[in-house]
Parts: sequence; C-alpha cells; structure tokens
Amino acid sequence: MIHRALLIVCLLPIVAIASDNRPWGTAELIEKSYQPAKVVYNGAARDAEAFDRILDRVSYLNNEYAGDVLDAHIVVILHGSEIPLFTAENYEENRELMERAQSLTVAGNIEYRLCAIAAALRDVKPEDVHGFVKVVPMADAEIIELQHQGYAYMK
Repeated sequence: MIHRALLIVCLLPIVAIASDNRPWGTAELIEKSYQPAKVVYNGAARDAEAFDRILDRVSYLNNEYAGDVLDAHIVVILHGSEIPLFTAENYEENRELMERAQSLTVAGNIEYRLCAIAAALRDVKPEDVHGFVKVVPMADAEIIELQHQGYAYMK
C-alpha cells in the first residue's frame, strides 16, 4: 500500500506534465551580444508591406550592432517589385515608408543600391529615384562583389 501511494505521488508530476500543452518545457532565452558585421540584404519585396518588414530587419540588426558606423555596414540591394516605391512619382503614396528608409541612411552605415537592369525593365531611370539610393549596373554582380568583400548575405 505504501509503495502504491509512493508511486502515485511520484507519477503525479509526470502525468501533469504529459497533459500540459508544453511536453518539452519552454524555450530558453540565450543572452548574448553580436559583433558588428558587414551585411548585404536582398531587398526584393513584392509590395510596400513586405519591404517594410525588410526595413524592420535592417533596423533591428543595426540596433543590435548599436549603430556602430565604423565596424557595421548594411547594404540593401533593390532589384524587384520594390523599385517603384523609390520613385518620385510614387512618393506621396509611399511617403512614410520612404522617410523611414531614408532615415536609416543618416548615420552612414546603411545604404540602398538599386539594380539598373531591373529598374530599366520597369521603365525607371536613375533620375526617377530618390537621392539617397545609389544605382549599380547589376544586382547579382553587386551581391557577389559584396560577398567577396566579406559581406554576409541575408535573404
């Protein structure tokens, strides 16, 4: 009888855990900091909302690096459906997004590079694009060159 009572007492926590919706417990938060790095983001986005999420990631990473303008550098390559967002013609409807994108460049360690080929396919010329963006000949070649320079690639 004592053995049975002892067994029940020992098994109660296991039964309680098994019926819980967390059979593996909970995640552990790892506290750590990251060294600033050079990063190239593939900025291709289907629409303004998707590009805003890319800006979130860029901003979070920049904050993680404490805005270190000497050792951290982030390049966002523009070569998809996000290109028209960066044109003067579409400024009014994308004002908030463009002001946010431009504000990230102020410290100098975040920049945007737009693919001339992808822009031309959308009838966008360099003079149509906001002045905080640089135009490069080809997105893929730019990404490859940045990777050769030690930039980590982020999709």
